[in-house]
Amino acid sequence: MSTVDTATARNAQGDASPVQRAFNPNGPQLIAYADRLGGSLSKLGEVLANQFRDVFDGVHILPFFRPFDGVDAGFDPEDHAVVDPRLGGWRDLAEIAQTRRLMVDLIVNHVSTRSDRFRQFVSEGRSSEIAPLFLTMSSIFPNGATEADLARIYRPRPGLPFTAMTIGGERRLIWTTFSSDQVDLDVRSAQFWDYLTSVIDTMTAAGVTMLRLDAVGYTGKMAGTDCFMTEESSAVVERISDYAHSRNAQVLLEVHGHHQLQIELARSVDYVYDFALPPLVLHALHTGDPAALYRWIQVRPANAINVLDTHDGIGIVDVGPSTSEPPLPGLLESGELDRLVEAIHTASGDTSRLATGAAASNLDLYQINCTYFDALGRDENALMIARLVQLLLPGIPQVYYVGLLCGVNDVTLLRATGVGRDINRAHFDMAALEESVSQRVVRRQLAAIGWRSQHPAFEGTFAASMSGCALTFTWTKESHHVEAVIDFGTKSFLVSTNSDPTTFEETHSWRPTT
Repeated sequence: MSTVDTATARNAQGDASPVQRAFNPNGPQLIAYADRLGGSLSKLGEVLANQFRDVFDGVHILPFFRPFDGVDAGFDPEDHAVVDPRLGGWRDLAEIAQTRRLMVDLIVNHVSTRSDRFRQFVSEGRSSEIAPLFLTMSSIFPNGATEADLARIYRPRPGLPFTAMTIGGERRLIWTTFSSDQVDLDVRSAQFWDYLTSVIDTMTAAGVTMLRLDAVGYTGKMAGTDCFMTEESSAVVERISDYAHSRNAQVLLEVHGHHQLQIELARSVDYVYDFALPPLVLHALHTGDPAALYRWIQVRPANAINVLDTHDGIGIVDVGPSTSEPPLPGLLESGELDRLVEAIHTASGDTSRLATGAAASNLDLYQINCTYFDALGRDENALMIARLVQLLLPGIPQVYYVGLLCGVNDVTLLRATGVGRDINRAHFDMAALEESVSQRVVRRQLAAIGWRSQHPAFEGTFAASMSGCALTFTWTKESHHVEAVIDFGTKSFLVSTNSDPTTFEETHSWRPTT
């Protein structure tokens, strides 16, 4: 753990400016869009240095590639190695990387139909040297596919993952897992690896040290399988990881699925998301019963990225039963899952219904679109308890900007775009940011996150126990000790530490010990 440097330095003009402390590589991270928190990469850097000073050790900056405002909010890049000039440039990212651990998205599965490479393929067709980069139905099923073959394919959207397009003058079925504007890449081709390694080189040259492998589970399409998380997908992850490690970067695997899958994947990658945590914490707070959460804490991987909310929805598949035959039991039973979904809709005043399932486009069949604050009925104390659970568990806490700022469901944005996820992707200009940071519950969260970053006990040993409706978490390293008792029945908590809690003074349920 690095120490806090409170000294000041003189810049070239002789002005005093704070010296940023060295960051803790395992400390809390912010998740944010460059355009929706301040408006640009340079403004985001200013927010980290000022409003969020001494709080976050890292930042996951959501897609800033050209164009950042495409059909999938930047996850449909025309050019994955080019920063959208409306947001800034690689120099802005390099500056952030000097004082924060920097994570960006490596969009492995697809590119935009507007990309120069795909346009070349459309123009030249099968004879193009770039043709092997793109995946067609015949790439996987050269002799055609049966009804059973097609019905087996897993897709997180309704319908089949193909779009008919005219390529080189002939009609062909292009593989489009997510939308007709996002064409899938063939990971078996040399062109794919030339493309992907050039992107990784560009990112790591700017100081990126964590790569989030977006949608990588869909890359390894194989006939006779559901084309999701296949053996070939695992080989792709391994090869990307090896290359990233050679460039001094680590990888985070982004996969939604049964909780046993996350446990298995964690054994072979640097990090996995704990996507089971958000619904389990909601379940514990809505029912007053943390038993399911406690069972997960006992088996969850330690090399996890701990989240409550993200730019996507609140995952349900991650705590439910598997779709295998026979199905594996989930962390919540089907009835509990149904009641949780209804509890979230009720808590949000039914606004989450407007953004979830068939009610909105760009939908995911396994997620509820809702801000975490609204999913808790805008209960500030419940939000603080959820945040403490996220911070106290082993792993790296990643805090989404909307949840941090107590954002509520943005129904206006949802109605303007028709995109379900936009209900949890509000825009905060600097005035809105300042107003949000002035709220007491936001200040309490910022204080808790900074405390999690700096307290030496979090480098030590973790233990958890359960008694009635309460969970007790402890961290111990040598003489340093932290204990938190969280009662989900009464929605109260007590944090004790043998260090002076100077950054947590506004938390009433705080007791320093000597």
